[in-house]
Amino acid sequence: MNTKLTSLLNIKYPIIQGGMAWISDAKLAAAVSEAGGAGIIATGGRDTNYVREQIRLAKSLTDKPFGVNVMLMAPNKDEVVEVICEEKVAFVTLGAGNPVPYFEKFDQAGVKKIPVVPNVKLAKRVQNAGADAIVVEGMEAGGHIGVLTTMALMTQVIPEIRIPVIVAGGFADGRGLAAALVMGAAGVQIGTRFLLALECAAHPKFKQKLIEATDTDTIVTGQTIGHAVRGVKNKFSLNFVELEKNGTPEDELVKLATGTNRLAAVDGDIENGMVQAGQSLLPLTEIEPAKDIVDKIINEAREVLLKAPEFAK
Repeated sequence: MNTKLTSLLNIKYPIIQGGMAWISDAKLAAAVSEAGGAGIIATGGRDTNYVREQIRLAKSLTDKPFGVNVMLMAPNKDEVVEVICEEKVAFVTLGAGNPVPYFEKFDQAGVKKIPVVPNVKLAKRVQNAGADAIVVEGMEAGGHIGVLTTMALMTQVIPEIRIPVIVAGGFADGRGLAAALVMGAAGVQIGTRFLLALECAAHPKFKQKLIEATDTDTIVTGQTIGHAVRGVKNKFSLNFVELEKNGTPEDELVKLATGTNRLAAVDGDIENGMVQAGQSLLPLTEIEPAKDIVDKIINEAREVLLKAPEFAK
């Protein structure tokens, strides 16, 4: 399955794995890359020793390309970027800040640059600054989200951009991948589906919570303070939204939310932690190897694309 993304990253399939904080480590990234996609190591909340260690571990587990996600709000972002350049990772995804000042350093290290952008204006800006590709993520995604849907982003961004556009938010099966490709995307970024990968380090209780979730079980917290985060309904998220409605001060809300992602994903406290996940929950039915997940998505996408000409008659 050849697209601009597979050519850019030298991968078999147009799928990249989302960089999920506290979850996307070397083992998951290597497994996705071995399956034909492109895995990503998340660095949010991590120190540089961890980042270097995970990059080297991933290199020992696969000879396929993988990337690293840089959270540009992190206080140690400059040091993380330095490690990535020293280790010569295949590519980076960058979000939550201005990625352009780092482009020259990545170019010198031979690292492909893939910023995450929320709209056409910023997509054009990073393209003109030399980005190799972009990710646009709809509000259907898990974790921190913007205000536009995936469909709206595909409709408006793809026709305006020359470099490969990777779309994210709500993709969990082959039908979604096929739809994105037909819309002109170069590939998709998938996060939530890979939470159920056998190689994913998320706590077993976290994974079971996702398996048991229904299609209407996500909720968005933090909208009133400009930090919207999507996750599964539970004691924490429902209480947080109620506090927002009651006008709780922003500093109290921020303090309440701090550390809750790790609490759920790592410690397994799925009631008092934030179980970050996207809206496409029904395809999450079992824990299985990353290779099986990728194979199922690709096989289904191929079937859908083969049938697509029937609708043009």
